[in-house]
Amino acid sequence: MSQNGQHIIIRSIPRFRQLPRPVVARVESLLPGSLTPWHDHDWWQLSWAYSGLVELQTRAGSFMAPPSRAIWIPPHTEHQAANVAHTEMRSLYVASALMSWAPPRCRVVTMSPLVRELIVRFSTLPADYASEGPNGRLIAVLVDELSALEEVAFDLPMPADARLLRVCHALQAAPDDARTLAAWAALAGLSERSLTRLFMEQTGMSFGDWRQRLRLLLSLTALGRGERVTRVALDAGYASPSAFIAAFRRSFGMTPTEMFA
Repeated sequence: MSQNGQHIIIRSIPRFRQLPRPVVARVESLLPGSLTPWHDHDWWQLSWAYSGLVELQTRAGSFMAPPSRAIWIPPHTEHQAANVAHTEMRSLYVASALMSWAPPRCRVVTMSPLVRELIVRFSTLPADYASEGPNGRLIAVLVDELSALEEVAFDLPMPADARLLRVCHALQAAPDDARTLAAWAALAGLSERSLTRLFMEQTGMSFGDWRQRLRLLLSLTALGRGERVTRVALDAGYASPSAFIAAFRRSFGMTPTEMFA
């Protein structure tokens, strides 16, 4: 299979009737073009790229996470994932009994240095690890630290209205498209006022903010492939690399170089 000229590798999905332990690690080395097909499960999942980039899509929107971020996926949430670059994954499956503190929605969180090291350490345990003693204490600390991770805006909510989706899909295909709000409203068959109102109602974001977040999130894919910031900035529709870096820092709290260091 191929998509946008890239060979697609279908990634296998672990099939558990139930988790063998309260917390289970999944360690994978994914080649570029790896795709996890649509699925859901009965437990929570923390999807984290130790290196590379993970792109997750749900029916409600899309989420992206470089190594400094991770994605929480609640039980029974249908999702698919893709990797455009070589990616080292260290995912966690967590029993719902340990997640009573978590809001029941998909979200991106900042990875702390301690959580990173705890996951790396936990991922070295055998699949049938003993849940008592040192392992039990490690899991307890890990779950406590997971609950403290802060949510960040690395998601892109999608509207349900078919007219707005027409605009969203056009921008996803060409994020550097510089058409005015009036032109986008005409494409949707709406007035500017109606498009603005519906966008806010259905995504919780203004049209301008949504378009900027789309551009920045799509830039993560190119940056994850190692493309130069100048090329990424122009492809995203920014007039200069400095304008792109400034917008990136305002939205994500760091520069592109810092994020992928």
